[in-house]
Amino acid sequence: MMIKERINKLRNIMKEKNIFAYIIPSSDYHQSEYVGDYFKSREFISGFTGSAGTVVVTQEEAGLWTDGRYFIQAENQLKNSDIKLFKMGEEDVPTVEEYLVDKMPNDSKLGFDGKVICTKEGEKLAKKLEFKNVSIEYSYDLIDSIWEDRYALPSKPAFLLGTEYSGASFSEKLSRVREVMKEKNATTHIITTLDDIAWLFNIRGGDVKSNPVVLSYAVIGLNNVYLFVDDSKLNNEIKEELSKENVVIKPYDSIYEFVKELNENEVVLLDPNKVNYAIYNNISSNIQKIEGTNPTIMFKAIKNEIELENIRNSHIKDGVAFTKFMYWLKNNVGKIEISEISATKKLEDFRRQQDKFIEPSFDTIAAYKEHAAMMHYSANEESNYKLEPKDLFLVDSGGQYFDGTTDITRTIELGEISKEVKTHFTSVARGMIRLSKAKFLYGCRGYNLDMLARGPLWDLGIDYKCGTGHGIGFVLNVHEAPNGFRWRVVADRDDSCILEEGMVTTNEPGVYIEGSHGIRIENEIVVRKAEKNEYGQFMDFEVVTFAPIDLDAIDKDIMLKDEIDYLNSYHKNVYDKISPYLNEEEKIWLKEYTREI
Repeated sequence: MMIKERINKLRNIMKEKNIFAYIIPSSDYHQSEYVGDYFKSREFISGFTGSAGTVVVTQEEAGLWTDGRYFIQAENQLKNSDIKLFKMGEEDVPTVEEYLVDKMPNDSKLGFDGKVICTKEGEKLAKKLEFKNVSIEYSYDLIDSIWEDRYALPSKPAFLLGTEYSGASFSEKLSRVREVMKEKNATTHIITTLDDIAWLFNIRGGDVKSNPVVLSYAVIGLNNVYLFVDDSKLNNEIKEELSKENVVIKPYDSIYEFVKELNENEVVLLDPNKVNYAIYNNISSNIQKIEGTNPTIMFKAIKNEIELENIRNSHIKDGVAFTKFMYWLKNNVGKIEISEISATKKLEDFRRQQDKFIEPSFDTIAAYKEHAAMMHYSANEESNYKLEPKDLFLVDSGGQYFDGTTDITRTIELGEISKEVKTHFTSVARGMIRLSKAKFLYGCRGYNLDMLARGPLWDLGIDYKCGTGHGIGFVLNVHEAPNGFRWRVVADRDDSCILEEGMVTTNEPGVYIEGSHGIRIENEIVVRKAEKNEYGQFMDFEVVTFAPIDLDAIDKDIMLKDEIDYLNSYHKNVYDKISPYLNEEEKIWLKEYTREI
């Protein structure tokens, strides 16, 4: 009932303002994938808690668009809400644009908060609806009018990430950005994405749970720099570092007025996929704009040697935490009460014991039995299963450390499983191994290699409705563009670039059988150079994740010899790297779980 009431209240305000349809996306003012509580308007209006989705409310109906990761979850959470689920990418399902083109009457008005819709999307909608003479109203955050106890904007302090971790100073990074600006003949560059700003300024913070970023905007000139941020978040160490480049600190919200005052001689570089519609429309139409990707996106994706060394360190610690957890789980399930939620807390406890740990890198997915068929399942008090000594338990988790960001998934057999489930598990492991072993010529993209991971599953007539892997930030967002693995290019996902040396990507094939079970095995891999010869520069991967892959669930008979050899070699590495940090009982257990098969 609460959701219906909220939608009715929204419709009343829409009527007052003569708005026929109103869009509520998942993003904040910075097009972030994960957002702080203040920005969870889509969740507030729909009750759907997934990280991705868009709600459209018209005077007559309401719909939610989300992707394959969330179909099962969305169906459950939208029950009795009168909000229709639109399964993105499925046959005969209209996109948000197609839906609006169909539903909007001539001469009507479309509304959205221009701060939470990117320029490209706003312009696309305006263009598509032009033939109906639909006007765009982007100056109102209508959700704010009905969200009485809305959260405040976050105010956690920021911290400086020293060059012993980042491997390059703010000044060095700034000069690289300015070089690209000069190449493009730009005099001003507007950056609004939080991870790009955090990377460039070597600042981290706590404004988005699990994503150590600071709410901010940046305007880079050839001779000046402006940072729009709540000044109270910056300590003296940060201010001293920024003063080396004469950074001018301005109030967070003042960017909107600031861009109105830009000199008309400026040439502004900006990314219309990132800069919000309100900022773009506040820039004088007389100012020349160069639309292009932020240079920082590629810079931060290619990790330097110091970052890579730190990443390796953080993964050893993370592997120790996960191995201790797996030992504890295997030895206690059925003897003490363990639930999805208590297992999550136990794993976090093991991580908190590790040096330089900050926080989890995302909300842990701890999913028992059929819950694991929901790719992004999140246990709550109502859904919280008790674990028993049978079936599979999927745990997808990670940590933010001062020396790296981790993301690891293991599916653990808690007791007897069927032959079919064992076949599924082994096929997932085989896919993960095949991609890990890939050797390829420079110039390949993720979609050239994705079939290696999917092949064993496609042989069974099975697929998974998501990519095989995503880029990972350095003490930053756990999902980072522009590298990834996916079997085809998806227009709105920037994850199909050429794989460059130093890029870190996850390798995580899976099986998701609704109502039955889910399996995912995930390691992080780093692109590196192999030999160079008359055929070109060959590349391969270094695996940086170390934790056992559950041999209890492996059917050796369906594996190829080279896959078995790889698994045995990988497990030898796991034992060598992780065992020095374990007690004697854990070491004995790990020896058994990394044995040759």
